[in-house]
Amino acid sequence: MRTRRKDRHVPGPEEPWNEIVPGLWMGGHIWTDCLGDLQSVVVGSEFDLVVSLFSAPGHGPSPDVEHLVGTMPDEPLTAAQLRTAASLATAVADAVRAGRTVLVRCHSGYNRSGLVIAQALAGLGHDMDQAITLIRRRRSPAALNNETFVQYLTTGLHLAAQLSDLTAHA
Repeated sequence: MRTRRKDRHVPGPEEPWNEIVPGLWMGGHIWTDCLGDLQSVVVGSEFDLVVSLFSAPGHGPSPDVEHLVGTMPDEPLTAAQLRTAASLATAVADAVRAGRTVLVRCHSGYNRSGLVIAQALAGLGHDMDQAITLIRRRRSPAALNNETFVQYLTTGLHLAAQLSDLTAHA
């Protein structure tokens, strides 16, 4: 399964991860250093929970860190993938409410992680437009550049999953 769209012309992230709200971090498996070179991001024990929507060997986290994996592509999602994203967002919101530090990551830390974090922020009481704006301000203006993901969020992940089910069975 292909997990990253190759047609994006967006700058790489300037940080391995960024704090979106206290205790909730958004990141990826790569970042761009000040010379413009891509660097790998390896997570150790910096977080209590790591949620990976893209995973690669050798990128962590440490074995003592809770790690939830829900690999999905950076392209239109199936109903099952939308439900996975919603479930992971609930786990993230619950962990943040419990005072745990959480990293949600994908390849670059823009779209899949943005999808889950925006939904988690909604679960924490943020308006969806406010959540999307906050992610773009704190992570990068390039975050959530996948318009399909933004449509999923503004429609609601559960409703988007139901609509996807209808389309798949039509």
